[in-house]
Amino acid sequence: MKKLGVVITDGVGYRNFVLSDFLVEAEQSFDEVVLLSFLPKSVYSDKYRVIELDAYQEPFTSWFFRKFKEVAHLQLHKKNNFGIQDGLNVNYSRSKNARGFATRFIFKLTSVFNSERWIQLANRFQEFTFKNNAITQSNLELLQKEQFDLLFFTHQRPPYLATLVLAAKKCQLKTASFIFSWDNLASKGRMAAAFDYYLVWSDLMKKELLQFYTNVKSESIHVVGTPQFEPYVLDRYKSSKADFYQMFDLDASKKTICFSCGDISTSKNDELYITTIANFILKNEIEDVNFIVRTSPAEDPKRFNQFVTDFPFIKWNYPKWNLSRQGHQEQWSQRIPSVQDVIELRALLEYSDLNINMLSTMSLDFILFDKPVINTVFGNASNGLYDDQRFLEYVHIKHVVDSKATRIAKNENELLQAIKSCLAQPFLDQEHRKNLKNLQITHSLEHTGKRIAQSLYTVS
Repeated sequence: MKKLGVVITDGVGYRNFVLSDFLVEAEQSFDEVVLLSFLPKSVYSDKYRVIELDAYQEPFTSWFFRKFKEVAHLQLHKKNNFGIQDGLNVNYSRSKNARGFATRFIFKLTSVFNSERWIQLANRFQEFTFKNNAITQSNLELLQKEQFDLLFFTHQRPPYLATLVLAAKKCQLKTASFIFSWDNLASKGRMAAAFDYYLVWSDLMKKELLQFYTNVKSESIHVVGTPQFEPYVLDRYKSSKADFYQMFDLDASKKTICFSCGDISTSKNDELYITTIANFILKNEIEDVNFIVRTSPAEDPKRFNQFVTDFPFIKWNYPKWNLSRQGHQEQWSQRIPSVQDVIELRALLEYSDLNINMLSTMSLDFILFDKPVINTVFGNASNGLYDDQRFLEYVHIKHVVDSKATRIAKNENELLQAIKSCLAQPFLDQEHRKNLKNLQITHSLEHTGKRIAQSLYTVS
């Protein structure tokens, strides 16, 4: 008898592991599967056994040692890695409060003490600060009661996972984690904790994991693909082209351009890009096209309210992610995707003729359907716009640029010419798109959930 605990941290994890085929396959492999959720129990179907978890609220001492190991990790790996250097700049604080002063002190310390040994020492101190915390003790009691064979974390970064990992360690319970996104290793800070096993998207991601976490052994890493794309090959999310035109009130005689937004924290120029494309259409520089904008599910789309009035021909796809609770410390994490939203997203990917976005993972989504993609980056350090061109130097984005799978547009003229070229010759970069897809996702989309479930069963 084998029992699996699956830790769901947020709405994206819900989409990836609940709306894919993963749970169906896990129930085929394990005798019992239990969801441990930082989302409300009410968002799940009654067919699942769900245990709600409380998020750990960090006191200053816990925060200090977590911050130390995160900044030390960035300091250790900053050489020849612009994304990590940029992450260091973002982490630096000039605030005149306790955490601001402490952050500057941490930066000074980690400029010298940043080896893997110091990071591990900081991790032990961090664990010491919460080992007797009520949440840790509650997690310990839960794990002792449930007697799981394996605890599977669907995300490796949220800091509140650390108490649950420590409780698992005290129970001598094996842990596994899925590496959440394509940029999490090469451009982000430290994981919340160390796990026994890791599931990754690709051979490339396995190589990155071994590079940035030297204590991790190759045999503890399993290359499985990613479940976030599995709905694109599942019949229950399929719709016809006629459905697509009706769904978004589009003209079936025209080609369709889809602009997909990022959230405002990293995609501050989206309003400019939407305006630029809309003006191309108004001036007939691009003719006979539908223009649809999909906003980010991580934010309220109110920043685009005026566009609805100014450009009435634009169609809008507001992701159907419902806020499951108010007052949470990370409100965005409590947005839950609907089945209908996955259907609408898949239709956009499958039947749009061109995607435009600011270097988001949506590039991969559209590439999976062999659609041309343009990445808009008008901003630089000297032209007064938000500097999104700096992202071109991030390791995971350099793979995209070097692959030539997408067109990079740094100004209006480059964007206009790229749109015309992509609409006229959509198959021109087809081989490049295929190569990037194979680099980022080693396995086929089919049976991703099954591969993950079988890998977890193997290590349990």
